Amino acid sequence: MSRFVSAAPWTGRDDGEGSEHARWHSAVRPAEEPGSANTDEPRLEPAQIRVLGFCSDEGVRRNGGRQGAAQGPAALRRALAAAAVHGPLASGELRVADHGDVVVEGTGLEDGQAAAGRVIASALDAPGTSLTVILGGGHETAWASYLGLRRSELLGSAFRPLRWGVLNLDAHFDLRREDRPTSGTPFLQMAQAEEEAGQAPLNYAVLGIAQPANTGVLFSRARELGAHWMTDVECAEAGASGVRAFVEEFAAEVDVLYLSIDLDVLPAAVAPGVSAPAALGVDTGLIAAAVRAAASSGKLRLLDVVELNPALDVDQRTARTAARLIDEAVRTMYSVHI
Repeated sequence: MSRFVSAAPWTGRDDGEGSEHARWHSAVRPAEEPGSANTDEPRLEPAQIRVLGFCSDEGVRRNGGRQGAAQGPAALRRALAAAAVHGPLASGELRVADHGDVVVEGTGLEDGQAAAGRVIASALDAPGTSLTVILGGGHETAWASYLGLRRSELLGSAFRPLRWGVLNLDAHFDLRREDRPTSGTPFLQMAQAEEEAGQAPLNYAVLGIAQPANTGVLFSRARELGAHWMTDVECAEAGASGVRAFVEEFAAEVDVLYLSIDLDVLPAAVAPGVSAPAALGVDTGLIAAAVRAAASSGKLRLLDVVELNPALDVDQRTARTAARLIDEAVRTMYSVHI
């Protein structure tokens, strides 16, 4: 089972009136959720950026991880709310709408993913929307993101389909084969769903793979699927220019880009609040470079940030870093300069 929780107003530090004092909390407005009005049709005010929380850690539990990611959306909002904004986001020219949360109750993961997929599709298709941001949740969030993407009109019609791809910033492939969905299965689920629907093979790339955290079976499966990847060591050796090139080359092959950020790709000192902290991880500056490269491609339409476990966080390090990455994507995508 799942339930929907309407968005509450964002709150945070207030330094004064006017755009020069603006922060994220002053730029976000609750969105009227489809079905909440006395009509069968969605009634969404125009907004360029849309936000949805997916409160779930059932997939993490099934995967044998440490639970707590269901509280991630609230912590992400708190961290992001305090960040200063500039340019069109500060002036109100760039509008942000929060659709609230889909909350997975008990073991009802699949129902929650389907419900979130419906909201994500409506957000992607809403007038004026150019970026939809999903706040996870365990990495089972990614399957909900996929359901929304496939349900939406964003990928075109059967007669004029658009190429799409998913770039995963992650220490893990998440290509596990299990009896039921978990936080470790979403990208294999996507590949299988695309094949069953007669679509082209899934365009899948991963940046930040930790070799000791992925078995030989997972590497073989990634090769079979034609996935592209860079390990954490390769990222360090390639530097920012190499990471940017990897992202740019992948984005050049698609029309629509979906970016998934699993916070366990970061070093444990930076992101202690995750289910599986990294022994090495990828430097935050390199991950930020990857995010900016994706956002500057002109093709980024869907972004999810997952695996934040506030109960395991230290000094809100993980939440603050995640908020910064979301802010980097938005500022880059909309060319916000100071």
